[in-house]
Amino acid sequence: MKKYGFGVDIGGTTCKIGLFETAGHLVEKWEIPTDTQENGKNILPDIADFLYKKMEERRVPGEELEGIGVGLPGPVRMDGIVPVCVNLGWKDLNVSKELEAMMKGIPVKAGNDANVAALGEMWQGGGRGHKNVVMVTLGTGVGGGIIVDGKIVSGSNGAGGEIGHITVNPHEEISCNCGRKGCLEQYASATGITRLARERLAREHKKSLLDETGELSAKVVFDAYKEGDGTAAEIVEKFACILGNALSNIACVADPEVFVIGGGVSKAGEPLLDAVHKYYCRSAFSSCADTRFALASLGNDAGMYGCVKLILD
Repeated sequence: MKKYGFGVDIGGTTCKIGLFETAGHLVEKWEIPTDTQENGKNILPDIADFLYKKMEERRVPGEELEGIGVGLPGPVRMDGIVPVCVNLGWKDLNVSKELEAMMKGIPVKAGNDANVAALGEMWQGGGRGHKNVVMVTLGTGVGGGIIVDGKIVSGSNGAGGEIGHITVNPHEEISCNCGRKGCLEQYASATGITRLARERLAREHKKSLLDETGELSAKVVFDAYKEGDGTAAEIVEKFACILGNALSNIACVADPEVFVIGGGVSKAGEPLLDAVHKYYCRSAFSSCADTRFALASLGNDAGMYGCVKLILD
């Protein structure tokens, strides 16, 4: 095993880049803008130029690099092709092959950003010590990553782990961002929780701490919940029931040792875990009932960690 590896987590606005020791220590991290003009044709050359610059500054020769792992906001097929990456303007691009050529043969491996974040949490975060992990990212949407026996489950089309688009309500009339209706994301994301709150407050109304807030948000709901507010408790219970039931179904397929919960909503902490775990236990298959729940611990760096783990595997 060589001493160093780069983790490159490409987002629609910035690319997060980290230099790691392959033992798992983050040496230094940076961000560079993501140039999405002209269908993102400059993104990989910009990354290659930056990596060469940092290798020179840090005096890291190519012979000491195990490789470069890349996380992308889109599906990555088993053959390395990115069929479409809307946020970056890419279509049918083999990222690994292209960047590897720019880096003069230094190995490059690419994966979906949610999947590599799960891999990072398994390696050095909330799932550390386990090889069967499901990560759930509760942010603006709901992302996920499934790790079985230490390996990402990406599937034939790179869509493995898209748990945010499991159908949890076949009677939903409002469309999800994906175009379908009744997806988990519509109820368990930050925007979904806010929607549940608005719907609850529009019905029979009773005095609530939520009345005193300027603008509804998932954080506001959980803050009121922690204060013992009855209306907030109803909203959180509905959210927890939907998510807990969905995770119990996922457990029947993936049978993880631990569910790692991350994303902005997870900042609600243990009260969130407790609420979701309660409903999970009520509907879980008996063999999966003891699955642990843990909070993600790597924050926005999880993707970079996972990218490095990707090349180590």
